[in-house]
Amino acid sequence: MKSGNPETGGMVPCLLIGESAPHIHCGRTIRGLMLDIIIAMLPSAVLAIVYWGVDALRVMALAVAVAVLAEAACCRLMGRKSSIDDLNAVVVGLLVAFMLPAGVAWWAVVVGVGLSICLGKMVFGGIGANPVPAALVGYAAISVCWGIHVDPDTVQLATSWSDPLTKLKFFGAAGIEKFGYADLLFGRQIGGLGSANVGMILLGGLYLVARRTVRWQIPLAFLLGTAVVSGLFYMAAPETYAPPLFHLLTGGVMFAAFFIATDYACSPSRTAAMFLYGVLGGALVVLIRVYGMHVDGTAFAVLLASLVVPYCVLLRPKPFGVK
Repeated sequence: MKSGNPETGGMVPCLLIGESAPHIHCGRTIRGLMLDIIIAMLPSAVLAIVYWGVDALRVMALAVAVAVLAEAACCRLMGRKSSIDDLNAVVVGLLVAFMLPAGVAWWAVVVGVGLSICLGKMVFGGIGANPVPAALVGYAAISVCWGIHVDPDTVQLATSWSDPLTKLKFFGAAGIEKFGYADLLFGRQIGGLGSANVGMILLGGLYLVARRTVRWQIPLAFLLGTAVVSGLFYMAAPETYAPPLFHLLTGGVMFAAFFIATDYACSPSRTAAMFLYGVLGGALVVLIRVYGMHVDGTAFAVLLASLVVPYCVLLRPKPFGVK
């Protein structure tokens, strides 16, 4: 590299450049990572449109539009350069849409996505600074405040399918006998328009792991935590509780394991901490389903697990030479 000489007007070699770290870039960008996540969500999005038609497309399109506009407005109010080109707002909008039923009212989508962007992300400074997954902030808010308007059992009436978790909650193991695992795997159940398509979510999740967009430890630990705790309940009272595979294939467990709990800003990076965080989140899913008022509770389980991440990261290897 050469620079100008103010005395002679010529060019002389520049031997030293002072810049801040990092000095070596791996080539991966935020936009690239977000694009990977969008690609991983496409199979489930397509299946949602096949099952629910224009309603599913309406919810996803509205969610993405609101997310982009809300982030652009926040950047303008904060006097910052617009960050919508990194595609993170698109991802947050899709994540919220995937957790909502296809028949949800438009205002619930606007409020949920708006809160996710403004309160869950931008109020903390933007991408990378949020202490909990941004998509869960808005979803949890509308679930608590207007639960009946986002409940799949009340808004998704034009179908012969039913919510397996509702049947389990109110009728016990006898209420879920008609649900086959193949039906649950291919999303033939009432739930979030995207998160209920468990097979497509698993396919997208494996794509993210193969691309190293997400770390495999967190999804594995999350699924193990769900399976082990639900297995303990099932062994104690099989006539009351569902087997572990049922819990893995219903609600938002698979979706949370690969797409929500792996949020870069609020998940640990060390192996032991990742396993602890994942197992805790998976265990909380089952405990909320069994003892809580929400039939699923996956979103609240991840929120609670995210709050203990600062303590999980205290699990770190000792420096070399320390006894």
